[in-house]
Amino acid sequence: MQKIISIEAVTLDDSWFQLVWNIIEHGRDFKIDQGSFAGSVRKEFDFVVAHIKRPWERDSVHGMPLIPRIPEHMNIPAPVTDDYLIDYAPYLLSGEVAEGESYTYGQRLNKEPISKTMADEMLRLSGSIYRNHCGVKALENIIYDADKFLSQVELAIEVYREHPRTNQMCLQVAKPSDMLLIDPPCLRHIDTRVQDGKLHFYPYFRSWDLWSGYPANLAGISMLQEHMANEIGIEQGEMICASKGLHLYDYSVDFALARCMVEGDNCKGF
Repeated sequence: MQKIISIEAVTLDDSWFQLVWNIIEHGRDFKIDQGSFAGSVRKEFDFVVAHIKRPWERDSVHGMPLIPRIPEHMNIPAPVTDDYLIDYAPYLLSGEVAEGESYTYGQRLNKEPISKTMADEMLRLSGSIYRNHCGVKALENIIYDADKFLSQVELAIEVYREHPRTNQMCLQVAKPSDMLLIDPPCLRHIDTRVQDGKLHFYPYFRSWDLWSGYPANLAGISMLQEHMANEIGIEQGEMICASKGLHLYDYSVDFALARCMVEGDNCKGF
């Protein structure tokens, strides 16, 4: 029977600490037959939901969403470094794909190719939902270049500016052809909602490395959420994250266990 773990957290790092403790207590061994680290065994939740109430909380020293800090005397490497996060955050807002990459999250969100037929139809139809939402000038930023690319981020911003009470603005990373990729996207979508004057995010990951992927991903997603909220003209809201594959690899299980041994049975907030 599947076990669902649900946590309530205040900040991003609070959620990470709670989940590391919970996966030691409630995760189960999962042998990987195909995909990254095939043949190895990792500790994994069946399904997890993390409700983060203040994902915008910033580190007053570093000026960025909080990432986990581990005391130096523990001799455990930091799950995410400040330098990595500085490089990672713009990745979600860039549409560029480097040589050798099949995709990036930023490309899927900001510069996804669409057919000329679809683009022309969106631009042509008088009185269409897109014109009602955005207007002709805004569409030039949403569908652009001769090759026709779609920016989901810009489209969502424009729609929410005019029609905040809609349930249609889901930023989609995954597509059916991803099943043919050796490494399909772990992030499948970021669903969104405007409620109570705030922009709320609902990311879903099919597979998710808890030790370093989780804090890096959510810090970047929080920056994207902040950017969109500012452009819409509202506040950044809460984040409710879900995954059926949040896990720790062998090496990070050892780090987590070492940290919990120091704190005894109470590993929360280590």
